[in-house]
Amino acid sequence: MTALLEVEGLVKHFVATRSVFGRPTAFVKAVDGVSFSVEAGKTLALVGESGCGKSTVSRLVLRLIEPDSGRIRFEGRDLLALDTNQLRAFRRDAQIIFQGPYASLNPRMTVGQILTEPLALHDLVPSSARHERVDELLRLVGLEPRFARRYPHEFSGGQRQRITVARALVLEQTFIVLDEPTSALDMLIQSQMVDLLRDLQKRHDLTYMFISHDLRVVAAMASRLLVMRHGKMVEEGAAAELFKAPKTEYTRALFAAAFKLETAPEGAVAQ
Repeated sequence: MTALLEVEGLVKHFVATRSVFGRPTAFVKAVDGVSFSVEAGKTLALVGESGCGKSTVSRLVLRLIEPDSGRIRFEGRDLLALDTNQLRAFRRDAQIIFQGPYASLNPRMTVGQILTEPLALHDLVPSSARHERVDELLRLVGLEPRFARRYPHEFSGGQRQRITVARALVLEQTFIVLDEPTSALDMLIQSQMVDLLRDLQKRHDLTYMFISHDLRVVAAMASRLLVMRHGKMVEEGAAAELFKAPKTEYTRALFAAAFKLETAPEGAVAQ
């Protein structure tokens, strides 16, 4: 399979303390030499304890923050060499879905306005066709077109997350970063969201980078795993294989804490 995304030696350090003169005196190594690739149409999950650097990796990949060093290639293009216009074009192909669906939706805009805003910004769909596109997107994520006239506060948490998924697909993006997309949902709604994401991936050949502390959700979503600790890679490999036989003591402890058992969770599959 072809790698859609390739990351080599990614490094990002943040200033932890400064001297009285403002000079940095200590750093936090949030991401420290991480390398991986994501195959087109597959799901790579980044897992590890809180603060291990997985969310920082996602923001670096999308260039929401800039790395200190390393290489990021998307469809063979060097993302760190893109100018403003090229970066804008890249963001038509890539999107991120955050943990809190309500915080990421503008409460002053209707769902229809939220979904048409990217279409107007990138001017890819004529204004006369935008209403039809909104209806199509809402149906795609299991919501009724009439919901376009409502505001975010009128929806449940699960429905709001479906709206964020619809927004991530507005421009027919091919690469989506999912940063704890189910953590704010109860177990039933989590299961429904996982089913939706997997269905959309199959139907639209989407590529996911999935970030989660919930290894049961990861087991249902991921084809490959990247385990991180203190900003570094611990191990990486096929999800089914790592769940069955983790190579490092840290990964074994991580899995044991999550599942309270020594065997792979039910539903751990390689997609």
